[in-house]
Amino acid sequence: MFERFTNDARAVVRGAVVHSERVGSRSVGAEHLLLALLDREAGRASFALASLGLADRKEPVRAALADARRRAGLSQAEADALAGLGIDVSDIVSRVEEVHGVGAMSGDRRDGGWLSGRRTFGQDAKEVLERCLRIAVAHRDRRIGDEHILLALAARPGVPSEVLTDQGVTYEALDRVLYGGGEAKAG
Repeated sequence: MFERFTNDARAVVRGAVVHSERVGSRSVGAEHLLLALLDREAGRASFALASLGLADRKEPVRAALADARRRAGLSQAEADALAGLGIDVSDIVSRVEEVHGVGAMSGDRRDGGWLSGRRTFGQDAKEVLERCLRIAVAHRDRRIGDEHILLALAARPGVPSEVLTDQGVTYEALDRVLYGGGEAKAG
């Protein structure tokens, strides 16, 4: 599949690996793909994000992703659902961090404890990459670009989609900007 990726899409994947390594994550996750997209200043995804006003609001996205990582990857919707059951995720995170240090629930290792080498992709990142192929095919695009990765992140339920939606960046809005409201739908 990677042979169908444009240079921009490959740069996003490489950037995601760098983000994963930077925090000592065991694998590349969907949030790392989003962080890599935010770093880019070229490509169709950057154009779409700028068109939707996110170019000047990248820091709140990064902060929301960091908060989710501290909550062991739980989305805010999941934390709210647990709160409805009487479980205060913020309190649990605080207690764990008191004992084990800040970021203890993230699963990251900042001490260099992981062997270097090829990073694996987490299930969420694999699903995003598979979905971006389906989106490209649905739009009859021959190559998979960074815009397809962004669309796949926005379409897949989870932290990246929730964070983007909180900033007004939805799959529908992205599709409209990139394809003029195209009729193609990918799941």
